[in-house]
Order: sequence, then structure tokens, then C-alpha cells
Amino acid sequence: MDLKQDGAEAHPFFPSGEWEGFYQYSPNSGKHRMECRLHFCEQVVTGYGSDDVGAFGWKGTYDTEAGTCHLTKQYIGSHAVRYEGHADENGIWGTWHIGSSFSGGFHLWPKRQVEVAEKAEAELTETAELE
Repeated sequence: MDLKQDGAEAHPFFPSGEWEGFYQYSPNSGKHRMECRLHFCEQVVTGYGSDDVGAFGWKGTYDTEAGTCHLTKQYIGSHAVRYEGHADENGIWGTWHIGSSFSGGFHLWPKRQVEVAEKAEAELTETAELE
């Protein structure tokens, strides 16, 4: 097992940190953006995030050899959505399901470190201006 010193997964397809992406109801429907933070460690993935439906938590598993990821997105005080995907150098993509009635596609990818640094700097500047 190849783990980083802090316990996070070292496999390049499963970097812990900030992720972004979208889900959609059908190939022709609009994309619904989501942002989240994911932590991959010892074949278990956890995290949290938000989208146009609301805030949610992530919990699931991943397999570095098969390149797969199975997640449950649990909206706070509401419903759960199952995500089944494949990982590659472009992120995690696949299909989401709510029971057997609703499904669609999704794609998640790690935010580039430059974007993460710029966001942190902007938040620090905003905080300093409020003080």
C-alpha cells in the first residue's frame, strides 16, 4: 500500500484535498456544479461539500488497482445519492443513482493547487479587510 506520511493516499488518481465537478440528470440537461473536500486513506473516502441542492457529506470506498470509486452523498437532513465511478488522470466520472428511479452522470476532479492557493489568499484578504 502506497500512503503519504500523513496517512492520505499517494495514488495520483485519488489525491486528498479540494475537488470540484458537476452532476447532471441526462446528457442533454444542464450541469449542476458541486465543490467538495475529499480524503482518501486505506481504501476509504470521506468528505463534505455543497451544490445547488444543499450541503452534504461523502462516505465510500475506492480501489487503486481497479481505478474505481463508490460513494454515498448524504444531504444534511435529506436524501442520499449513490455514486459509482471510475478514476483516471481526469478525475472520477460515472453514474449517480437515487434508488432505482433516478440516475444521471457526474464528473469530479481535483482543483489545481494554483486555484486552491488563490482562493485561500482571497479569503485571507477578505478577512483582513473586515477587521
